[in-house]
Amino acid sequence: MRSSFLEYSYSVIYSRALPDARDGLKPVQRRILYTMDEMGLRSDRGHVKSARPVGEVMGRLHPHGDSAIYDALVRLVQHWSLRVPLIDGHGNFGSPDDPPAAMRYTECRMDPAAEAMTASIEEDTVDFRPNYDGRETEPVVLPAALPNLLVNGASGIAVGMATNIAPHNLVEVVQACRHLIKHPGASLDDLMRFIPGPDLPTGGKIIGLDGVRDAYAAGNGSFRMRATARIDQVGRRKAVVITELPYNVGPEKVIEAVKKLVQTKKLQGIADLKNLSDRHSGLEIVIEVKNGFVPEAILEQLYKMTPLETSFGINAVALVDGQPRTLGLKEMLEVYLQHRYDVVRRRTSFRRAKAAARLHLLEGLLLALVDIDEVIQLIRSSDNRTEARERLMSVFDLSTEQAEYILNLTLGRLTRYDRIAVENEIAELQRTIEELDAILADEALLRSVVGDELAAMAKQFGTPRRT
Repeated sequence: MRSSFLEYSYSVIYSRALPDARDGLKPVQRRILYTMDEMGLRSDRGHVKSARPVGEVMGRLHPHGDSAIYDALVRLVQHWSLRVPLIDGHGNFGSPDDPPAAMRYTECRMDPAAEAMTASIEEDTVDFRPNYDGRETEPVVLPAALPNLLVNGASGIAVGMATNIAPHNLVEVVQACRHLIKHPGASLDDLMRFIPGPDLPTGGKIIGLDGVRDAYAAGNGSFRMRATARIDQVGRRKAVVITELPYNVGPEKVIEAVKKLVQTKKLQGIADLKNLSDRHSGLEIVIEVKNGFVPEAILEQLYKMTPLETSFGINAVALVDGQPRTLGLKEMLEVYLQHRYDVVRRRTSFRRAKAAARLHLLEGLLLALVDIDEVIQLIRSSDNRTEARERLMSVFDLSTEQAEYILNLTLGRLTRYDRIAVENEIAELQRTIEELDAILADEALLRSVVGDELAAMAKQFGTPRRT
């Protein structure tokens, strides 16, 4: 029993509930995005039934129930759950109060932000491991051009530990990352000049930053969230109009709480309550106040007695080097940036090797084009492919790869090659290799590349602060 529970605990902590600090994803989320990328469900193509990627993920990578996979996919769609949604949904994916439609009804595809998370995965940027049955492989982590852990936050309950990280503004996180790249010794106060606090998808207000600073310093802390409201004239009465709610609070939850207070006579002065929210105009809850009551006082009571003001407890636990750790703000940024340095370094090495291999082949081709007639005569006079390869290598001082490349070309293609075009491509490849070598040789230049790519992400996906 003891050993079984330990095995279960290990599985939940490392394979289910906690995100990786590098890409900010739990295993099921990572598997969904990787599978959708493999299926070609990109943002410039049509939506497909949600049941298709769910089935692929379950069959290939995630040996758990389809409902858990679909729940994770739905959350990646919901703009009120994530600051930068990663999946573009079509259909009823629910609301803060209502569940989504079944997976056979909804449709999905990758959002451009998800493409940024998986970009360059085919360029040996991350390690792969066997899947649950050893028949396929899956990425250990995604390249993650977006600092997803901080931007979209995370929540999960494991065995003996839990994580709860608030979403943040992408532009602010990128600014902090770029500052940390240039100033590795930056203090928490320096970073908080760029990231003053969470930026919640549903807007609202944060009351006091003491708890936020505690969380940024040590990984644990809490802050209070408050709805955005104004006092309007509605007909002959004053009304409290609520336009933004705290994170993870739906309008029905607020309405039920207000109704219960009125029915139990704990709250006086409410004349009427209307939910005028819709998809086009957004959230609007109108609470009409009886004449003779002060609407500002009613609003203060609502903050105290309903979910219009609630707290968010930050417990920033994520996997670092495969182990759960409680992380402060600077540690989260450092782990992410180190990951991006590794990704860009591996991507640069891959591209350099690819360019060098192409350059090697073209240099051999250019030698052959100088005396194309002799090359053709040599190939035709050879008894077999092996003899032709050996003679090419001997006469023109070619490598095995260069000789094979020439032999693989049809006679028509070989004679159509333009020597000037080949020389131009060789020169371009040489310039590319020089640029890539410079990045690999200079750590400061590599860090600059990471910073520039982050700035591009902020420009493409960044939006103004909501909270």
